[in-house]
Amino acid sequence: MHNQPLVDLLKDVEQEMIRLHYSEGTLNFYRRRWKMLMEFARERCETKYSEQLGFDFIEHHFDLLKKDSERKLKTSEVQELRVIRMIGDYQLHRTILRRCYKFKQILSDPYWIGISSQFREYCTAKVYAKATINHYVKQSAAFIDYLTAQGTTSCNGMTIDHINNYIKTLAGYTYKTVEQNICSLRAFFRFLLETGKVTTDFAAKTPMVQARKQTRIPSVWTEEELKELIGAIDRANPKGKRDYAIILLACYLGIRCTDIKNLHLNNFHWEEKKLVFTQSKTKETVNLPLPSEVGWAVIDYLKYGRPKFESPYVFLRHLAPYGPFSESDHLHQIIVDYMKRAHLPTLKKRRGMHSLRHTLASMLLEKETPLSIISDILGHTDPDSTKVYLKVDIGKLRECALDLEEGNGDA
Repeated sequence: MHNQPLVDLLKDVEQEMIRLHYSEGTLNFYRRRWKMLMEFARERCETKYSEQLGFDFIEHHFDLLKKDSERKLKTSEVQELRVIRMIGDYQLHRTILRRCYKFKQILSDPYWIGISSQFREYCTAKVYAKATINHYVKQSAAFIDYLTAQGTTSCNGMTIDHINNYIKTLAGYTYKTVEQNICSLRAFFRFLLETGKVTTDFAAKTPMVQARKQTRIPSVWTEEELKELIGAIDRANPKGKRDYAIILLACYLGIRCTDIKNLHLNNFHWEEKKLVFTQSKTKETVNLPLPSEVGWAVIDYLKYGRPKFESPYVFLRHLAPYGPFSESDHLHQIIVDYMKRAHLPTLKKRRGMHSLRHTLASMLLEKETPLSIISDILGHTDPDSTKVYLKVDIGKLRECALDLEEGNGDA
């Protein structure tokens, strides 16, 4: 940790924010808070920054810590906490850890922009899925941004210490997020080695973190919750017709969000009552029966709800500019909107589109459908991926539980 005087630390944070192109309005907000912090520190006769000093400052002026623990902070209050967290991050890592990148273009140095562009081409040549490429490029760009903050101007200046220190900045993220970031870094390091930009195999020196899917019980809906969710959809308006069809596709067929967004008109084989498409994740072709309720919902949307816009995609945005959903749109807002209308608790569990896929698998499991068939329906190339749904069948789990009294008797 860089234990420099608070006044010098704040000057360095300001210079880094300027380098990162924070707006003058944002800088002025931070400067006002820093002035208050300096005065607070002087009253306590403290000249160095500490986490405790920051927390005491926030509690004294804004009384936010209890609301933070209860997750009841307003956006403006989150910004107050961000002030002290930014100072602590910079003191510890000599960089500003931006939890959410405000600008799509993270990098500004032409050299590093070129490296990132070449990495995207490398991933494309490897035929990675678009979503995977975007993750790899974005997360590697965050690492490059960290390198830039450390004064590293080329690939040759990168060291294993940079990598280890960057990974330390991921502390506080979920286990899965850390795994995804390290996976992206390893792909980036392999690219650097294979293209001769570095001579050290940093990928081999970066240990992979295995986040086991089997350690987490999937989020599922009860039958009553699904009825309330679907019942909250206004199917008399165009957007409601679209959302109804999308949610039925997820509930009845367990289709991934990306594949729903990518559906074309020619994927629907109406005479055969089938839906045939290539999964974006596995590149495997899936051939699914099309239930009547789902088919009529799609037809209703196409005839009476879909905007008059020329596009091969079935589902479109209903706000101008019209067009297909973006790759980064996970349609989570659709679920949350109808949950609120149905007065379902939004904080109870993760309730994104993927949870509807989990729910289908769980219901099939309850009906004692073989895992191999569930795997085919969900389009899993690895049957082991389906085993995670065993966890949600509590009844079956109870059958596997040991009878403690019986066990004690045997002892």
